[in-house]
Amino acid sequence: MAFNLKQYLFRAFRELLLYHHSSLEFRAKLYAALIAANENYGECELAIVQEACMAIYNDEDRANTLRLTVEEYLDKIIEDNDLAIDELIEHLMNDLKDIPRYADKITIEDYQKIIACCEDEESKIYQERIVALYQRLKDDYEKRRK
Repeated sequence: MAFNLKQYLFRAFRELLLYHHSSLEFRAKLYAALIAANENYGECELAIVQEACMAIYNDEDRANTLRLTVEEYLDKIIEDNDLAIDELIEHLMNDLKDIPRYADKITIEDYQKIIACCEDEESKIYQERIVALYQRLKDDYEKRRK
């Protein structure tokens, strides 16, 4: 119960309560767009997100917040709540234009693990294309900063 209340408050007041919330949102968008490309995603993908979050933050609260933020984006996409994968990727590209250092937050290895969860060949191809886009964006923004 306490965990649910805490996460509810984080969801409602993430911008006020969370240090570097925009960075967390960026990472959540990366994961959500990739996961949503597989309509039959499940716990496998979310477990990988949780594992990656712990590796990134080494803080269970922040890792849980990132996972819940990913789930929020997935819910918005599934519910057709004016958010689709294309719009999410467009948001990511705008975020990178505004804050180029976010390219460092693109972790291709984690996304490859998520693709491995997918059993549908068409969804897997879609996910691979999204990861290829992420790689191009990462490479492009890293070159610009040098």
